[in-house]
Amino acid sequence: MNPNVDQLKEALAAARQEVAKVIIGQSDVIDKALIPIFTGHHALIEGVPGVAKTLLVRTLARVLGCDFGRIQFTPDLMPADITGTHVFNLQRNEFALIKGPVFTDFLLADEINRAPAKTQSALLQAMQERQVSIDRETHRLSPNFTVFATQNPIEYEGTYPLPEAQKDRFMLKITMNVPERDEELTLAKRMLGQDSPEAALASGAVRQTLSAETLAALRAQLDLVVVRDDLLAYIVDIVRASRQHESVLVGAGPRATQSLLLASRAAAAIAARDFVTPDDIKAMAAPVLEHRLILRPEFEIEGVGVLEVIQKILQQVAVPR
Repeated sequence: MNPNVDQLKEALAAARQEVAKVIIGQSDVIDKALIPIFTGHHALIEGVPGVAKTLLVRTLARVLGCDFGRIQFTPDLMPADITGTHVFNLQRNEFALIKGPVFTDFLLADEINRAPAKTQSALLQAMQERQVSIDRETHRLSPNFTVFATQNPIEYEGTYPLPEAQKDRFMLKITMNVPERDEELTLAKRMLGQDSPEAALASGAVRQTLSAETLAALRAQLDLVVVRDDLLAYIVDIVRASRQHESVLVGAGPRATQSLLLASRAAAAIAARDFVTPDDIKAMAAPVLEHRLILRPEFEIEGVGVLEVIQKILQQVAVPR
């Protein structure tokens, strides 16, 4: 294995090990959360309350040596509450910039669908260009700026669906399910002592494995993960098939092709390989495509789900040998 890819593999393995000290079970979720970080993209996290969505992002920030910021989205939240604004300083007789929570490395946009579209769109420029405009001035954000936006899948009263343009800017959708019985039992036992997940994070039991500067350097090493031409064509065919399936009203766009390619590369690196396999692509197809596909109403009425459609698409597209 290329020594640079080996360095990336070791960094990913160390990060996974440290995060697992706090997040019980959810190993698949941890892997998927690392993918947007190491590819320079963003993720949408969906799960019922209490499955450690916030704790996951806080722990990742601690392990990777990055700053953490959080915004609780509410119906009365304004765009300036996210980006910041200029406030007049009487002592200096000038306007000073009060930076908003967007000026951080990892930003948790909690219950993003509780704010109206105008406020949600304040994140669009930041997510796409890693910069924000405040009073006609452009300010650069951290090169490690990553948005983790959460949604509650069971509560829709007082919510505003994310516009398709904004959903497309999320590389993948991460679904956090409730833990298995053994995992929940382990959590209950830890709560009886002094090593609860929150206490482990607060006490410094979680080791920082990287710095923000190192993280930026490791991203470039994903380019060393090999993707064969036939696998590249396989990725393109999967995305194009999503536009032609009979049950799909709106299929995935070209940004989904890029996301599936990068996610497959990162998945290969997490699995300690310097080459992508068809299984990597299949594993990442659902997280990348699920939030991008819109089904036809008649199929939704019949109970057809997006994940079911994605599986049918994968069955239809020929797998390279």
